[in-house]
Amino acid sequence: MLGKKLVTAQKRGETRALCLGLGMVTCSMMMYFFIGITIVPFYTKSVWTTETVCKVLKANIKDKVLHQDSEGSEDEDLSPYPCLQVWVNLTASGQEVMLYHTEDTLKRNPQCSYVPGKSENSKEVKARIETIASNFKKYQTFPCYYDPGGTQTNVILSRLYPPKGLFFAFLWPTLMFTGGCLIIVLVKISQYVSVLSAWQQKTNI
Repeated sequence: MLGKKLVTAQKRGETRALCLGLGMVTCSMMMYFFIGITIVPFYTKSVWTTETVCKVLKANIKDKVLHQDSEGSEDEDLSPYPCLQVWVNLTASGQEVMLYHTEDTLKRNPQCSYVPGKSENSKEVKARIETIASNFKKYQTFPCYYDPGGTQTNVILSRLYPPKGLFFAFLWPTLMFTGGCLIIVLVKISQYVSVLSAWQQKTNI
């Protein structure tokens, strides 16, 4: 009677462990899929892949920026926030180019080097932009990223998804997948040992 209860408890434990392993594998595959459709496209589309050194030439804050209308003529419009424009000397080519915070900054507003968040109030934005401009004037040499293919003539300060960030994005689902597979393998080994032990007991009787 006690033996049957132990066998039943063992089977329940194996079933739960097997479900846990399968659940971990399933969750990791879903995470892989999510990363594949969100982070990976941004990483592969980024052309600013080579790191170099940039030296600040000028950092200006403007209230008005040039805006090009549908007819192609340019006119100055009042910016919704102080527009920081940072121009640097690209060490790799010696060119004078404009610096942007990230790849997303260029898409959101190509006239400004930094674009604040929408939820920030005007006083915080102004203070932050003034601090950023002051830091650029204080630390004039720093690493930046440029396009070695020459498609983009500007540079960025930091990449949204660098190789290190992509590695850490895949690290957690990989560990979860490995742990789930390990649990499944251990359960199968336990089941095999149990069957083998029961068969040996029958043959010895």
